[in-house]
Amino acid sequence: MKIVYCGCGKFGIDSLNAIKASGHTLAHIITHPAKQAGRGQKLRPNDIEQWALENKTHFSAIEDINTATGIALLRKLAPDLLVVIAFGQKISLEIISIPPKGAINVHGSLLPKYRGAAPINWAIINDEKFTGISVITLAQTMDAGEILATAELKIAEDDTAGDIHDALAKLAAPLLVQTIDKIAAGTAEYKKQDNSKASKAPKLSKTVGFLDFADSAQNIHNKVRGLCPWPGATATFVNAKAGKKIPAIIVKTQIISTDGKNAQFGTIDENLNILCGTGSLKIIELKPQGGKIMDLKSFLNGRGSGKGDYFITPESDV
Repeated sequence: MKIVYCGCGKFGIDSLNAIKASGHTLAHIITHPAKQAGRGQKLRPNDIEQWALENKTHFSAIEDINTATGIALLRKLAPDLLVVIAFGQKISLEIISIPPKGAINVHGSLLPKYRGAAPINWAIINDEKFTGISVITLAQTMDAGEILATAELKIAEDDTAGDIHDALAKLAAPLLVQTIDKIAAGTAEYKKQDNSKASKAPKLSKTVGFLDFADSAQNIHNKVRGLCPWPGATATFVNAKAGKKIPAIIVKTQIISTDGKNAQFGTIDENLNILCGTGSLKIIELKPQGGKIMDLKSFLNGRGSGKGDYFITPESDV
């Protein structure tokens, strides 16, 4: 089949490689325009445009695929199937109706759970033990299309969103090609989702990462994992004697205890563990504002800090 791919995120790279290696034709890629980045504010292509350049694949960078320009391009390309992965644009019914085989999407959850922009992050934050990949048809309600295929992945206790992102990307590639093969052969099975079991995975913001140490050690640990590498779980360190505050991203934690209520939550104890509302945890790595990633002991030693100092929730403007 002749395929047009729509995407801009790294999540789709493994799938692009799989499509290219398959018996199908990757005719064109539609992605977002390059954006300014870095100190020099130079235009920097996204991961998918970079892949297209490296693999000598024709591509178009379009701000909105649903405009007359996007519609005209799709009609000219005349694909059999549209494959959409991490595209970040809602695609209209007019676009979906152009390919005779329709449009399909790869989503990073076991739908109908975690519909939305950040399914991997929210699965970890909510302490899910399993997640997965769903290949679905595009629908006007976000992530509510019919399911063509799924694959499950176990989430380990210390897996971060970055770890699961990469694992799911690899898991998706062969599943996608198998699904495309079935669509081409006319053997694909389309299963409606049970909307009553749907849950949401809304877009992340930096404020989602503000840690509250009145929460349990388990919930804080999950939040740190679920928001790594972006936007990061943040807290403000307070030197009790000097009263100095230092914002920091908490990069990695380890649960020490899940039991016991603590009134002095956020406080560093004699073992350099952090007391939480319930239980305690150890900060393995953190990144102070303007500094590099380091272990907690090095961070404290460099500031003459230790037992009795504490972490608090950042101010809203951090």
